[in-house]
Amino acid sequence: MLAEAILNDPAQVLRQVFGFPGFRGQQEAAVNHVTAGGDALVLMPTGGGKSVCYQVPALCRTGTAVIVSPLIALMDDQVAALRQLGVNAGALHSEVDPAEARSITRDLIEQQLDLLYVSPERLLSNGTMERLGHLRLALFAVDEAHCVSAWGHEFRPEYRELARIPAMYPGVPRIALTATADARTQADILAALRMDAAKVFVSSFHRANLRLSAEAKVGETAQLLEFLRRHQGECGIVYCGSRAKTERMAAKLNQRGFAAVAFHAGLDPELKRDSLARFRSGEALVVVATIAFGMGIDRPDVRFVVHLDMPDSPEAYYQQIGRAGRDGDPADTLLLFGGQDVAQARHWLAQSAAPEARKRVMRTKLEEMVALTEAVSCRTQSLLGCFGEALEVGCGHCDNCEAPPVTLDATTEAQMVLSAVYRTEQIFGAEHIVAVLRGERTEGVIRHRHDRLRTFGVGAAHVATYWRGLIRQLIARRALDVDTEGHGGLFLVQDEARPILRGEAKVMLRQERAPVVRAERAERSRPGVGGSVGVSLGRGGEPVQASPQQASLYEALRLWRLAEARGQSIPPYVIFHDSVLRDIAAQRPATLQELGQIKGVGASKLERYGRPVLGVLGAPLPAGLVKRDG
Repeated sequence: MLAEAILNDPAQVLRQVFGFPGFRGQQEAAVNHVTAGGDALVLMPTGGGKSVCYQVPALCRTGTAVIVSPLIALMDDQVAALRQLGVNAGALHSEVDPAEARSITRDLIEQQLDLLYVSPERLLSNGTMERLGHLRLALFAVDEAHCVSAWGHEFRPEYRELARIPAMYPGVPRIALTATADARTQADILAALRMDAAKVFVSSFHRANLRLSAEAKVGETAQLLEFLRRHQGECGIVYCGSRAKTERMAAKLNQRGFAAVAFHAGLDPELKRDSLARFRSGEALVVVATIAFGMGIDRPDVRFVVHLDMPDSPEAYYQQIGRAGRDGDPADTLLLFGGQDVAQARHWLAQSAAPEARKRVMRTKLEEMVALTEAVSCRTQSLLGCFGEALEVGCGHCDNCEAPPVTLDATTEAQMVLSAVYRTEQIFGAEHIVAVLRGERTEGVIRHRHDRLRTFGVGAAHVATYWRGLIRQLIARRALDVDTEGHGGLFLVQDEARPILRGEAKVMLRQERAPVVRAERAERSRPGVGGSVGVSLGRGGEPVQASPQQASLYEALRLWRLAEARGQSIPPYVIFHDSVLRDIAAQRPATLQELGQIKGVGASKLERYGRPVLGVLGAPLPAGLVKRDG
C-alpha cells in the first residue's frame, strides 16, 4: 500500500502525493489531530479542502480508511482523482459494476486498499461491516455529515446507523465533515455519531469568490436568459423546484441556443448518465435540475448557479451555490423569488408529516431564507449570520454591496393594500388587487363591482410593479398570505396586519431596481470552447495578466488534457485543474524538476504526465522521446 512506501509525515504526504506546498486554514490542525488518533468534526465551505482532512491521515496511518458518502458522483470522482495520484482507492455503491465490485472487495480483504469509499446503504448491507471488523482500519470518515442530523436539510435515516461504528471498531478514529451545519445541527451530528469527545474544527463559511444576488420575479425566463447571456460559453447549474419545470426550462434554453440538459431523480437512467457524462467532460453546459443534482458534483469550474425557485433553508441554499467556483475563481449566483414561492413553501411545511418539533425548526429556517431574499444590507453578511458567523464589514461583492438598495416608508401604501384585500373579501389574487388599487376597470373588477369600493384607484400614482413588490414584501413579512389550496387568493394574517392598519408598525419598502450590469472582471476573459486564461499566478504568487502566448499555451494544455481524459474515460479536471494548467502556462517550466514545483503536480502525476506536458510547452525532451500531439 502507498502509505507503507512514504514517510508518515502529513506535510510530506501533502507535498509528495498531492503536490501542495502547505496546508490551508484549519486543515493542518485537523489532519494532525486525526493522524494522532483523535475524533474530529470538520466544518469547511465547499471548495475549502475538506477531503484533505481525511485523505492525508488515511495515507499516514496503517490500514484502510473507510469513507462513508451518500454521493455516488463524488465518490467516483474522488476515486478517479486518487488513482491519478498513485493511491489505491475504490468505491462500493449501487452503480458499481459487479466485476469491479468483486475486484475492490478482493483488494479490501487483502488489505491492498488505501481508501474505500462506500455508500451508507452498502456499508449496512451484504455483511460489509462484519467484513471490515477483520481488517486493519486507518480511520472512518463520514462525509456530508449533516445528513445524520434530523435538523439538517438533507436528513437520511440510514446515517443514524453509523452510531454503531465506535462499538464495532474501538480505537479507530473518526472524522465527520460537512460544509453546512448551524450550531444545532453540529450538536446533533456529534450526539448521533456518538462523538462526544471529538474536537471541532470550524472554518469561515465566507466564499469570497462567490457573488450573491437576488431579484424579484418579473418574468423568470427573460431574467434567466439575460443572466445566461453574460455567461455565454460557461458551465453552470439552474435549480428548479419541480421535475416538470426542469424539462420545460431546459427545452426553452436549447431553443434559445444554449446547450442545456434537464436532470432530476425521475429521469430515464440512461439520460441521467449521458447528462452527467457531458457535465463531467468539461463541456460548457447548463444543467437545469432539481436538488437531485449538484450534491457531490466535483467539477471545479462551474461559473454560476441560478435558483428559479426559493430553497427552503439557508443551509440548502448555501450547499447548492457551493457547487459554483470550487476552483477559487469568481462565480455568480442568482436567486429569483416571488410571493407565491414564499406562500407555497409555507403551505408545504404546514402540510408536512414531520414531528412538530422538527417543523418548528424548519419554519425558522424557512423564515431565515425569506429574510435573506428581502435583505437590504450585505447579503453575504445575512447568509453568514445564519451559521452564527459575523462578517464585520460588507463583503463588497454581493448585489446589495455593489448597488445598495433604497428603502422608502410605504406604511400608507401598505394600509391601502391590506384594506383592498379585506374589502374584496380576501379571495382575490395579487393581479386583481393591483387593478383595484390602480383604478383599472378590468372585466373582473367590473363584474365584482369593485370599482365602487373606497380603495378603487387610491394607488393610481404608482405603477403595477410597485404594488406587486409591496404585496410580495407584505407576504414575506407575514402580514399577507396566499390561499395555496384554493385559487391563490390573498388574505390578511391578523397578528401582523393589524398593527400596520392601526399605524402602530412601519413598513419600509425595498425599492425595486434594474439588475446591475457589471463590467467583465479581469479574471474572466471570455472563454472560447471550454475556458479562458485571464489571470495567472507568477513565480512570486502575484496575479499576472495572461499574455497571448500564455493563453495559447493554456489552450494547448487543455486540448492535451481533454484527449488524455477521453483516452482514460475520466473527467479532465481529475488529471489537472484549470488553475494548475494556468500556472504551467504562466511559468512555462523547462524541466521536470521545475514542473514538480508547481502546486498540484505531485510525484505520481509528474511521473505520469511530466514529459507530455513539457512536450506541449515545446521544452527540450530526452532523446528518443516522441512528442505527443496537443
